[in-house]
Amino acid sequence: MSRTRLDEFNASVGFNRGRPVFVFASWWLFKCLFFSTSLPWPSSLRVGILRLFGAQLGCGVVIKPRVNIHFPWRLVLGDFVWLGEEVNIFNFEQVKIGSNACISQQVFLCAAGHDYRDPSFSYRNAPVSIGNGVWLQARVFVCPGVSVGDEVVVTACSFVKNDLPANRVCTGNPAVPQGLRWR
Repeated sequence: MSRTRLDEFNASVGFNRGRPVFVFASWWLFKCLFFSTSLPWPSSLRVGILRLFGAQLGCGVVIKPRVNIHFPWRLVLGDFVWLGEEVNIFNFEQVKIGSNACISQQVFLCAAGHDYRDPSFSYRNAPVSIGNGVWLQARVFVCPGVSVGDEVVVTACSFVKNDLPANRVCTGNPAVPQGLRWR
């Protein structure tokens, strides 16, 4: 018999949308119309919509099509941040990305999860912080509670489950520093 008891999961414990349900529902409508689609809406329109819903965005932000942002009011982007196609920001907690950061195609920033040691599978959410000048290459996965230092490059398809120090090139599963980015 399984020790896991999903029937005992309580979605209201450890979870708060941070806005009333009607704001969340409105966001989902805008997300479907302007973010989830591959229609080439101008990036400036997406930026304006995110600001309307409470995201803190710097100047020169570029947002490509099919980007999924769960809660814009828990998103902070510095100046000249690029979000590539199909980036997924699952931000039950704050996700902060520093200036001049490139988040490439299909990167998944995950600030939410479950406690697998709890039989009822309770939430285990934690913020994610991406430093200035970071490049997360295609299909990188960043776990809850991780901080990526300034000027880090994480190579394609890497899995980031621990903090990464500044000015490193990191790769693997789990991602580990392989050397300096700038000498």
